[in-house]
Amino acid sequence: MTPSLTALLCLGTLPKPTIWAEPGSVIPWGSPVTIWCQGTLGVREFYLNEEGSSPPWYRQPSLEPGDKGKFSISHMTQDYAGRYHCYYLSSTGLSERSDSLELVVTEVHSKPTLSALLSPVVTSGGNVTLQCGSWEGLDGFILTKEGEPKSSWTLDAQRYPHGQTQALIPVARVTPSHRWMFRCHGFYRDTPQVWSAPSDPLELLFPGVSAKPSLLTPQGPVVASGQSLTLQCRSDVGYDRFALSQEGRQALPQRPGRQPQAGLSQADFPLGPVTNTHAGRYRCYGGHNLSSEWSAPSDPLDILVAGWFPDTPSLSVQPGPVVASGENVTLLCQSRNPRETFLLSKVGAARPPLRLRSRYRDGHFRAEFSMSPVTSAHNGTYRCYSSLSSNPYLLSHASAPLELAGTQWASREEDIQWPLTPKSHHWILVENLIRMGMAGSVLLGLGILLFQAQHGHGGAQDAARS
Repeated sequence: MTPSLTALLCLGTLPKPTIWAEPGSVIPWGSPVTIWCQGTLGVREFYLNEEGSSPPWYRQPSLEPGDKGKFSISHMTQDYAGRYHCYYLSSTGLSERSDSLELVVTEVHSKPTLSALLSPVVTSGGNVTLQCGSWEGLDGFILTKEGEPKSSWTLDAQRYPHGQTQALIPVARVTPSHRWMFRCHGFYRDTPQVWSAPSDPLELLFPGVSAKPSLLTPQGPVVASGQSLTLQCRSDVGYDRFALSQEGRQALPQRPGRQPQAGLSQADFPLGPVTNTHAGRYRCYGGHNLSSEWSAPSDPLDILVAGWFPDTPSLSVQPGPVVASGENVTLLCQSRNPRETFLLSKVGAARPPLRLRSRYRDGHFRAEFSMSPVTSAHNGTYRCYSSLSSNPYLLSHASAPLELAGTQWASREEDIQWPLTPKSHHWILVENLIRMGMAGSVLLGLGILLFQAQHGHGGAQDAARS
């Protein structure tokens, strides 16, 4: 830069130009961006200067109407991130410098996490604290609120053992008058315009008073580790979207509503192969696209994951293998291992399993599940599980299945294929034995009739000969 131009830059007296970036000032790595500088008519040249860098770039003004300068960056990188000003030169002198433009590049570092303490489900007018965190040792975080009105917060990170950094951002008096959708980025102190990738979005959910949806799962409340799991949220209100929450978890996935049949809206939430993180209590909400307020929460649904303890309890029936209709029957679940709770589950039933505290007796921890009186409603296949109070949603392996298919039954050993146990006790109806007995009686009666017919026919022949 020539000394005369340097002097002019220091002594500019013309009105300062306006500077902006398109499509915006926060640009993902590798994307194009254009910086515009607009002054008055009759500008000869525009100059763009990055703070702390080499001499300014310059471009001829556009011909029509002759008051803009264009500075193009075809691939945004950290080399272009920084703070910019622009100037213009006309026949009467040099302008003042523009206000600063901070040009930011994102997706240079791994994305941080964003969560709400204690939950993203909040009441109208309440306060919430958001937490940005990273394992990359980032020095600061920027929290941005999307939509209108836009807001942003910049905070220094607190360092914790093992290299983790995080920042807490209190947000006061949130209301459902508009949507509260947040993301956060992280950065290092020496490069404040070089940001990480954005965190996953976090939307605050305001439960309202409109009709609560129903939450259910086709697989039943007890699932085996590795099994596929889908939760269904449905309502007859006609909601446009649904959200699913899990107690103690920050994720709040949303799905658009669909209409499987007239008058019913529904969304499926596939959770993939089940792990211990899927165990817990769930609720869902329904909402409309034009409102930030959601419905009342559904009734809770507990998802129990089996196979997480090296224990397989046994399940038996008392008082014996044959019980008459209307009598009392007790299913006994027991284990030699110390267990605090036993659960009895009916395969395919939507209702949650029965849960009882264990008692120690005769060298076993056990629980007795009474059914009185026995009716056809008790038909089905049962399994029992053990669990610990430290995590009541994680269960042991399942017991061998016990099949109750009527009001009377006997037992025998039989090889059958079950998801968790290759060999099991299969309980056979005495009714089947009765049917077999009745069939035998019919065959015996037919045999007697046939014998009598043949004997009678032979007697008639002997009488004719005589």
